[in-house]
Amino acid sequence: MTFRAPVSEFEFLLKTVIGFDQIAATDRFSEASEDVVSAILTEAGKLCDEVMAPLQRAGDLTPAALENGVVRTSPGFGAGFQAIADGGWIGMSAPAEFGGMALPMTLTSAVNEMMSGACLSLQLAPLMSQGQIEALEHHASDALKELYLPKLISGEWSGTMNLTEPQAGSDVGALSSKAEPNGDGTFAISGQKIFISWGDNDFAENVCHLVLARLPDGKPGTKGISLFLVPKFLPTDAGKPGAANSLGVVSLEHKMGLHGSPTCVMQFDGATGWLVGPEHGGMAAMFTMMNNARLGVGGQGVGVGEGAYQQALGYALERKQGKSASGVIADHADVRRMLMEMKADVYAARAILLACAHATDMQTATGAEEWKSRAAFLTPIAKAFGTDTGIRVADMGVQVHGGMGFIEETGAAQFLRDVRVTSIYEGTNGIQAMDLVARKMMDGGDMANRIIDEIEEQAERARATHPNMGEAVWQACESLRETTEWLVAQGDMQDRFAGAVPYLRAFARVLGGHYHLSAAIADKGGAREKLARFYIKRMLPEHAGLLTHVQEGAAGTLALTLEEMAS
Repeated sequence: MTFRAPVSEFEFLLKTVIGFDQIAATDRFSEASEDVVSAILTEAGKLCDEVMAPLQRAGDLTPAALENGVVRTSPGFGAGFQAIADGGWIGMSAPAEFGGMALPMTLTSAVNEMMSGACLSLQLAPLMSQGQIEALEHHASDALKELYLPKLISGEWSGTMNLTEPQAGSDVGALSSKAEPNGDGTFAISGQKIFISWGDNDFAENVCHLVLARLPDGKPGTKGISLFLVPKFLPTDAGKPGAANSLGVVSLEHKMGLHGSPTCVMQFDGATGWLVGPEHGGMAAMFTMMNNARLGVGGQGVGVGEGAYQQALGYALERKQGKSASGVIADHADVRRMLMEMKADVYAARAILLACAHATDMQTATGAEEWKSRAAFLTPIAKAFGTDTGIRVADMGVQVHGGMGFIEETGAAQFLRDVRVTSIYEGTNGIQAMDLVARKMMDGGDMANRIIDEIEEQAERARATHPNMGEAVWQACESLRETTEWLVAQGDMQDRFAGAVPYLRAFARVLGGHYHLSAAIADKGGAREKLARFYIKRMLPEHAGLLTHVQEGAAGTLALTLEEMAS
């Protein structure tokens, strides 16, 4: 089954469930009318269907390769990236003064998700540039903005982020890369970075690296880290790529999936770089890029889930086996169960993703602290649940294919191999969960309870039209509130951390019930109401077991000694 971008699904969610009209009502985003939104989604959908989806298998079967220090990308990827750039899709949410469209992040998130479902390996390239654009917009000097932003937005140049080192993974503060002042306002950057997505390519004129490094007077840990912009080619006075900088790709990683996306080991040997943001303020600047990327990675998970679902559905509608009304396996109850779970979870994860992007846009448009806190709270949920959903749905897609799912030629396995890393990069999902129960609850659980209040209010109203579903969502909220209060009361962070992952998943389950209930109310008697009933009655109850796990604290988790673990 050929991939088809779910344009109508986004139109329904934005108009009926997420409340995009609230964004369009602001002065900042007043041009994002319903007609404009529909036109953008339709055009982006065509790009995904006609340009990107045909590249999915090519990237897997003919991976990027390193030849004489130059990365050669998969067949068709250069033309695919150019089509993305020509359509203006890289700079959708970038400032208009530098050539961007200045559109809401909610729309960008929708387009990025569709692109991920079409060809995740290629979609990573513009996503990296988008994160760099946002970091430069907020933290770079005017001179750097004027030179780099138009090039990145147009796609003439591409961007990367360089955090991880061999000895410093999630512990970024352990990095050893150094930055020495050159005396002319530039810095000499030295060190090695690993896991650099799209660290090089053969289609952009220049590749611009954001690199974390430590100045000579930088303190140990994260507080002593600075951020630098280090281009592959040093720009001339005319703003063109000039002499090669002292950096290069050492090797490409041999990976489980995402073969079309080159993951580079980068070496910087006194490379010339420019400071972004204040000295020793690198983490704040990099987190701007990472938060953008975390929302984008959540969308990657959902997009791949959509692609895997479409692939599995297409196979189930054609594969004949056993006795059923139509003769195809889609009519077998267990196959239908899997397909329903896949479809219902993709909807829930997509709605959470868009709700997070909606809060981000409202904060941008209004500057209100309430929206900023909401976006911050929803970000780890959107990232973790979106990627977990993509992995689970892709895995289930293999199962729907049966033995043929284990055969590479069907393409079902590629979805699983490609999406698996999304729960690891841009902050593992365990770290997302720990962030949720720690930093995001420094307010005593206030934002968590505000969201729970809203869900309960809707569930209370729904009791009049959808009594069973409304009651189920309301009861789930009460259980979630009780566990939230228990979490906030724990002084020992280990007790919070031990249950962080199940708590995040339980919160996502309840949010999913909320958004499915919204769809049921809007589509009474229709297919969306039927899907909502399936989710609320069969998948939402998972929250109860998860919340029981949370309130067990850390004692049981840490009960075995390390010696006992190994015995």
